[in-house]
Amino acid sequence: MTRPGHNVVISLSTYSQVPLLAEVYGIEGNIFRLKINEMAPLNPRYEISDVLIQKPATKRLTPCPGDTGTLVLKDDSGNLKFHISANPFKIDLSSEEEPVLSINSTGRLYFEHLQMPPKHRISKEEDVMTDPSQESQDDLGLWQEKFGKFVDIKANGPSAIGLDFSLHGFEHLYGIPQHAETHQLKNTSAGEAYRLYNLDVYGYKIHDKMGIYGCVPYLLAHKQGRTVGIFWLNASETLVEINTQPTVEHMLSQEGSVLAKQKVKAQTDVCWMSESGIIDVFLLMGPTPAAVFKQYSVLTGTQALPPLFSLGYHQCRWNYDDEQDVKAVDAGFDAHDIPYDVIWLDIEHTEGKRYFTWDKKKFPDPKRMQELIRSKKRKVVVITDPHIKVDPMYSLYSQAKDKGYFVKNNKGGDFEGVCWPGASSYLDFTNPKVREWYSGLFAFSEYQGSTDILFIWNDMNEPSVFRGPELTMEKNAIHYGNWEHRDLHNMYGFYQQMAAAEGLIQRSNGEERPFVLTRSFFAGSQKYGAVWTGDNKAEWGYLKISIPMLLTLSVAGIAFCGADVGGFIGDPEPELLVRWYQAGAYQPFFRGHATMDTKRREPWLFGEENTQLIRNAIKERYALLPYWYSLFYHAHVASKPVMRPLWVEFPKELETFDVEDEYMLGSALLIHPVTEPKATMVDVLLPGSEEVWYDFRTFVHWEGARTLKFPVALDSTPVFQRGGSVIPMKTAVGRSTGWMPRLPYELRVALDSQGSARGELYLDDGHSFQYLHQKQFLHRKFLFSAGVLSSSGADENGHYHSECVVEKVVILGINKQPSSVTASCPDMADTQVAFTYGSKTSVLRLEKLSLNVGVDWEIHIK
Repeated sequence: MTRPGHNVVISLSTYSQVPLLAEVYGIEGNIFRLKINEMAPLNPRYEISDVLIQKPATKRLTPCPGDTGTLVLKDDSGNLKFHISANPFKIDLSSEEEPVLSINSTGRLYFEHLQMPPKHRISKEEDVMTDPSQESQDDLGLWQEKFGKFVDIKANGPSAIGLDFSLHGFEHLYGIPQHAETHQLKNTSAGEAYRLYNLDVYGYKIHDKMGIYGCVPYLLAHKQGRTVGIFWLNASETLVEINTQPTVEHMLSQEGSVLAKQKVKAQTDVCWMSESGIIDVFLLMGPTPAAVFKQYSVLTGTQALPPLFSLGYHQCRWNYDDEQDVKAVDAGFDAHDIPYDVIWLDIEHTEGKRYFTWDKKKFPDPKRMQELIRSKKRKVVVITDPHIKVDPMYSLYSQAKDKGYFVKNNKGGDFEGVCWPGASSYLDFTNPKVREWYSGLFAFSEYQGSTDILFIWNDMNEPSVFRGPELTMEKNAIHYGNWEHRDLHNMYGFYQQMAAAEGLIQRSNGEERPFVLTRSFFAGSQKYGAVWTGDNKAEWGYLKISIPMLLTLSVAGIAFCGADVGGFIGDPEPELLVRWYQAGAYQPFFRGHATMDTKRREPWLFGEENTQLIRNAIKERYALLPYWYSLFYHAHVASKPVMRPLWVEFPKELETFDVEDEYMLGSALLIHPVTEPKATMVDVLLPGSEEVWYDFRTFVHWEGARTLKFPVALDSTPVFQRGGSVIPMKTAVGRSTGWMPRLPYELRVALDSQGSARGELYLDDGHSFQYLHQKQFLHRKFLFSAGVLSSSGADENGHYHSECVVEKVVILGINKQPSSVTASCPDMADTQVAFTYGSKTSVLRLEKLSLNVGVDWEIHIK
């Protein structure tokens, strides 16, 4: 073992006796990195680029005394120590002498080395070996594998890697999306491993560990007092095995009749296995959930700050038929007084599924259509998939073919598969030149019929290949740099979204924020836009599973996520549709969507009573947009998830660790969607023995650390405000977010047991990068303490003029009626404030205020 600079280098060998090189790095911010590769591989092995936002800043690890044959290193704090042994290879990581994590403690380090093809290897797929019985025992037939009619030929043989991690004292693990599974990861010792392999799975099964549309190879382990993360940076097909041994107490016999208890701490063993590449793993040592979120974002980036319109409601269908249909649906929202921001067009808007085109009969004047939508202060989203119709007369295809921009097959020709247009070739987004060219296609001069209110949806980008193995691309297809598709499969959609987002930024000369929704994703996709859970069904089980699916995406860095409201496949009964709108209104990405063979389901088509319930749910969303936008700002600058599992906010409360039917929206709201038919009662956990919780609508309050039997009707969804919080809202809503910037604010102040509360408001123009480049923003903080509610600057670097005012304040938990209320600002005399007080509810309402949101002020309650 040697220590060149800030890393430790270890020479290893596996069962094959091929020498390996292991490197251990300390990284600023309580992060450690382990890389293992062949010492001298036959050919370079694939290493991921473009996911890490920068080269991590390393820090020196200091040697300490240790046992013979063991190297002991500590970080600069002295609290974390590495105990490294080379023979057998093992790493133990401890914090303040307590074991936290061990690597290869179960001896599952696995590294298949690249080899020359065996002599009996035949180059042509269609040939047959003359004598299979003579096959080398070392080969075992793994140089080529069959999947139906497909033969996967591996140019350098099998190249799988694997490594185990033992987490000491941990039995609650989360992460590694995307699966239609519980939020807490399950023990796989008696069943299938979690699979990370991006696939187009129509109507995927729920409670299944199969890989679906996207993945993030990153998990978190949590226990009382410590949270850690493991980020496995590999984009090939990956399996994750989890074996949890929970905490147990054994009865030990003693001399005589005395019995004693021995407590055995929990331990979870996690084994990662990937088909190719190298071992490149980051250990995020927390110690808190917030610290782990920050550490992961230091590596992969934070959630992009979305344009405000994208936090409103989106209306989608496969497909809105033509311009008249779009016009009628748009008018229907206005006629029924339902806000919405974006109408979406699926593949049928194009000319024969040729992306960046318009069907000339159905959409003869797309700019005129968009100007109508613009006049309502709304937007349009259109779909652009990665497959390109094979048609020499289609300019996009001919350009890409001439430039050599398609993925190649293993014989060197353009890879062709079948997708929506029929025969298709697939753009090689791993090539920077292809991404640059693709980004340029969004320029207004290139994309005829597009305007600056048109935004983008990337679908089918796993990539989906209808007649391919598992409906995807063959693993021996060839990408830029001569890398096989197997090496980078899970990053294909990541690269398309990257290029699309860059294209939207470029078309505005770098001034406007993009909006791009993607179905396939990878670690770091949060930098480029939003993600949804794909082709779900109009069934109660899919509504219910959407909550843990979105919680898992959220803790894995992808804050802007949602599920198709109503279910993409099938026709929801009215009750299910209403409940889904009520749930979706409190989830980050809020879109109704349906496939082409379903009945129309615009919100007003289910009778006036249900229309009113859906209208109320959508309007609740719009009233809370100031809070939503502030949460996304914190996700953007501080890596805090918008939608949070309870254990994130209550990391010491054991009863929250496996809760997945309710969650926190930021730190102030607890949401418990109703996900069962004909429900009249739900059990709501109100955590925290020192917390106070207020019903968000009736203002009735309860102390925490209890499970509440909460009655529900079809017109109600349990929403609770946490004592100690201030939530900014709008006093009214508009037809879209574009009508709302000047509408006044309401502050909802919920006092804690100490009679105090705090909150924040973030405000900017809602669409540009001026908040970043010119510091054009307002970031305000609100504090209630000792009878005074104050507003002051949370970030004095920001400057943004707003004429908006706080018009109304509602304070929950005021125990006695005040004698007077006065408001004061630096440039005005104290003024009396009109108020009403409800003694039964302990609610104080301050009305007819006119306090500018951008200046300091105080309200004194006596």
